[in-house]
Amino acid sequence: MTRRSVNGRVQAKTLLLEIGTEELPPRALRQLGAALGAALYGELRSTGLLVEENGQFQWFAAPRRLGVRIPNVFGKQPDRNTERRGPGVNVAFDTNGAPTKAAIGFAASCGVELDELQRHEDEKGAWLVYRQRQRGLTVGQLLPGCVRAALQALPIPRRMRWGAGQTEFVRPVHWAVLMHGKRVIKTELLSMRTGNCTYGHRFHAPDALPIDNADDYPEILTKYGFVMADFTARAQTIRKQVTRLATTKGGIVGSDESLLDEVTGLVEWPVAILGTIDDAFMDIPAEMLISAMRDHQKYFHVCDKDGVLLPYFISVCNIKSRSPRRVRSGNERVLRARLADARFFWDTDRKTPLSQRLGGLRNLSWHNSLGSFHEKSERLAKLATEFALITGADADATSRAAILCKADLVTDAVGEFPELQGVMGGHYARHDGEPEAVATAIAEHYKPRYGGDSLPITPGGRALAIADKLDTLVGLFAAGEEPRADKDPYALRRVSLSVLRLLVEATVDTDLRLLVESTVRVFNAAAARIPDPDTRRALNADTADKVLEFILDRLPSYYAARGYAADEIAAVSTTTSTALYDFDQRLQAVAEFRKHEAATSLAAANKRIRNILRQADYESAQPRDRALRLQEPAEQHLANAIDVACKEVEPLLRTRAYTKSLARLAALREPVDRFFDEVMVMAEDPDVRRNRLALLHDVGELFLRIADVSRLQNP
Repeated sequence: MTRRSVNGRVQAKTLLLEIGTEELPPRALRQLGAALGAALYGELRSTGLLVEENGQFQWFAAPRRLGVRIPNVFGKQPDRNTERRGPGVNVAFDTNGAPTKAAIGFAASCGVELDELQRHEDEKGAWLVYRQRQRGLTVGQLLPGCVRAALQALPIPRRMRWGAGQTEFVRPVHWAVLMHGKRVIKTELLSMRTGNCTYGHRFHAPDALPIDNADDYPEILTKYGFVMADFTARAQTIRKQVTRLATTKGGIVGSDESLLDEVTGLVEWPVAILGTIDDAFMDIPAEMLISAMRDHQKYFHVCDKDGVLLPYFISVCNIKSRSPRRVRSGNERVLRARLADARFFWDTDRKTPLSQRLGGLRNLSWHNSLGSFHEKSERLAKLATEFALITGADADATSRAAILCKADLVTDAVGEFPELQGVMGGHYARHDGEPEAVATAIAEHYKPRYGGDSLPITPGGRALAIADKLDTLVGLFAAGEEPRADKDPYALRRVSLSVLRLLVEATVDTDLRLLVESTVRVFNAAAARIPDPDTRRALNADTADKVLEFILDRLPSYYAARGYAADEIAAVSTTTSTALYDFDQRLQAVAEFRKHEAATSLAAANKRIRNILRQADYESAQPRDRALRLQEPAEQHLANAIDVACKEVEPLLRTRAYTKSLARLAALREPVDRFFDEVMVMAEDPDVRRNRLALLHDVGELFLRIADVSRLQNP
């Protein structure tokens, strides 16, 4: 888009950047494209070249290119007046009015004669200044630096070099386009001279495609290059194609957004093709079939409306074939071979019961300092038995599940499909005739595996999942493997968030501290079998405290992601124990309380109470003397209101009806406001003063039994 004139400045045009590369990592492609667009827009915004800072830009990301298109970019910065301040007049001239070295040096540094300097005076004094009209730089002068800064800021974990040069980028670069409207901005980017030629699909349109105008970029690639450069548009096209094909078989696409992003990062010209799964493979566990399709072949699987797998898959090709049947046949043949392996593993593994595989866990190391998976399973059996009492699970079934839960690690199926740990164990347990509670707990004990994953739905699965994750945290902390800065090789932050979700969202009503201490105790009971002496010594109260603190440190981000405000979280954090489900109930109550019309007044009153008690060095051990006559009607009114509130709130607190409790305490607004309006707290009589302080203390304590509402900012 070109604008003729804006505020007297001529020709605002579209800016285009494209970096052509070898195939980029598909899983990172969306992030790279969006980051480049945001970074380049940010760089341009600081130059004054943008017509309006409205955040308008379009980023492109395809397997062999990253690009950005920004409309309304001026060809030149506006001219501007600049002022450089020099020494004070009293320093610049001596008593005779002759210029000093300071004045002469300042003029020389500005490149002018002394008489070209001016004076600036205000209430603070007088200074020499140099004023000039600075001409704006052109887009050709500014843009190369902006682009280089944006490229350098890309989130690339490991940059690579190619050829004999020292240039580094995510992948080797083969071409670069940099244009402003119809003009090519000549420079060198990543060792490539910029031009106006892009390249299309590697097979359909491999020759150079000249771009006459930056506005035409995506249309040229689509029309002549068989490339859909817009990542989002390409993903939408893939979604429509696979959805349409699934509908022809009465099904829906069952894969997640991560697969869609990955496939979008693999193709430039998507063409979806429906294939068929041989019926002979449909009695294999659905998880194996889906894993073979999704994780190994990048195929979308098809389910019916109830989520039952149908014998179809959808592949997305990067080419428009003249013989789709041959492509379909080839895809089916490749998948058939993969599923034949899965069938072999499934049949072979079932010949050996899980209980007979436990010996193999002795030779499978969990961690050099902590021993084998066999020893971990024994600890889990003890922990899960304890935790079963908390979740309401059958202790014997949960203990049995804990003993068997790691046995599938030595099966062929999990060796080929490691993402199915636990899931395959559940299937094998059912085949072995284990009770359903045992099989389900085994299948669920890794959950939640990632953010947004489902939680265990059975009590046994919850108990075993909590035991497994706390055993991992305590063990690795004792072994000195706690995360540091941005390094978390064992994903312990994710494990901690999983513990939070299990206790809060799965409504496991217990104290986290007790769970962690139980885990340390079980470790110590088996300390003789821990190979590393330093790890054995580290299994103490300090490690328990570190693990507890580490988990609780995740609370603010966990609740912020759920939409709670920071001050709401702080209000509850300062007053409650480590019973996380209870914490959640209080937090919900505080979030609801802040909507109440009395919240602002009571939050301010509680802040005032905290300040008064702190300044008065009030000892909370000093109870209110009920025998002492209350002198003022306002304090009598408040005392009566407190007594009534205590009687009404006490039964509510016993049942954790925190929302109702705070709603009841909101009625204290009027007597508290009246007290502050009519009563002198710091009375001269020490007994009266102490009693009034105690009255305020009682008000504060009523709220503190739920949360510190004084932490709420502008409720």
